[in-house]
Amino acid sequence: MSKELLTMSAQALKAAYQAGALSPVEVCNTLLDHIERHDEALNAWCLIDRDTTLQWARDAEQRYQNGTAEGLLDGVPVAVKDVFLTPMWPTLKGSKTIDPASTLEKRSPAVAALERHGYVPLGKTTTPEFGWKGITDSPLCGPTNNPWDPSKTSGGSSGGSAAAVSAGMVPLALGTDAGGSIRIPAGFCGIVGHKPTFSEVPHWPASPFGTLAHAGPMTRSVADAALMMTVMSEADARDSLAAPRRGIDYVAALQQPMKGLRIALSTTLGYVDVNPEIEKATREAARVFESLGATVSEVDPGFSNPLAAFSHLFYSGAANAMRDLGERQRSLMDPALVEVASKAEKLSMLDYLGAMNERMAVSERMALFHTKYDLLITPCLPIEAFDTNREVPVDWPSTRWPTWTPFTYPFNMTGQPALSVPLGLSSNGLPMALQIVGARFDDARVLAAGHAFEQAQPFVHLPPLLDELLKGA
Repeated sequence: MSKELLTMSAQALKAAYQAGALSPVEVCNTLLDHIERHDEALNAWCLIDRDTTLQWARDAEQRYQNGTAEGLLDGVPVAVKDVFLTPMWPTLKGSKTIDPASTLEKRSPAVAALERHGYVPLGKTTTPEFGWKGITDSPLCGPTNNPWDPSKTSGGSSGGSAAAVSAGMVPLALGTDAGGSIRIPAGFCGIVGHKPTFSEVPHWPASPFGTLAHAGPMTRSVADAALMMTVMSEADARDSLAAPRRGIDYVAALQQPMKGLRIALSTTLGYVDVNPEIEKATREAARVFESLGATVSEVDPGFSNPLAAFSHLFYSGAANAMRDLGERQRSLMDPALVEVASKAEKLSMLDYLGAMNERMAVSERMALFHTKYDLLITPCLPIEAFDTNREVPVDWPSTRWPTWTPFTYPFNMTGQPALSVPLGLSSNGLPMALQIVGARFDDARVLAAGHAFEQAQPFVHLPPLLDELLKGA
């Protein structure tokens, strides 16, 4: 049974606990052993504390034995990206500049919600410094590699979470996304990643990247992402920007039909060069939705590439994260982060307001677009995973990461829900991914569409390491 645990869903684990077929302690020991044996090649984890994790698992096991188990995730292991505050573990954000003691005894809203539902924290996962880029490496932790090919990047900034889920080390993980940081690594690692509508999942402390930043789930199935969304979207008074709570059961909402939906297909957004294999797979995904009863029209949203505006907003956030750091501390940091922040410090207020004007124009365009179309489907990424420990692919015409992830950052600017689901493998054996975008606060429909697609076209592949383990190689 131990090998099968590596690919079990959160819902299957919960059912097995309730039936007495598995225990949280057995599951966590199996996963921790798997991490110990195989994470050296990936570097997905920056903190593992077996004693603490097993104490949480024993507490959950006791609740099941006493008949007092409660919550949607009692006993289920979850990986916590190392930007979320956890009371028992420091939160270093991939940086040598943070005092570990200053971060203890505090909980991010997502962590507090998981605690209320009985989760077991399995450890903390790697992130680039302050979560600033679309790959995962940092001066503190080094690079995180892709389970499908450890010579390739896992993507970022939630690359540790994506690699851990993909490699069968944990069923659920927390991620954050201010420009694609959930969807990029989900796409590169062949898992599910959901960037919720801005303000649907409470977030505290406020991100230095402002209203670009979202917290969301990273899982192996859309059903598990929906389960996490039900938990993570609970109220938390510390987020003053959080939308009024609607109490949605996202798992129940997965059953809504695709028949009659109006779906727009855009393989380029009107301005992106896409790997032909990925474009072909995206068009095939559109035909799947048509077979499910949706009407699919090929149409671009109609906005020009907002890269310059996004860069002003995002890199200003990076500068904001570093505003109190002196030269000595900056000398310890990722030099590329210091470079982009230094440039952003020179922007004027008018530069920033001009970027905000473009952001509002794109948001208005998409709000009107969704009066005609329920959903927009695009590639999640225009390229496959590339060599690890690089911000951009070899011979790429730009030095900065947003230039190769043009499908993700526009929807941070608009605050819309956007889901990454696996499309299949390329001829190089690397994952490709579909992005499903909905109108603001239509997360339930986005997740339902992802679930319907996943059921119609299951992603049955496993990374080579995991595949060999399960076959007993």
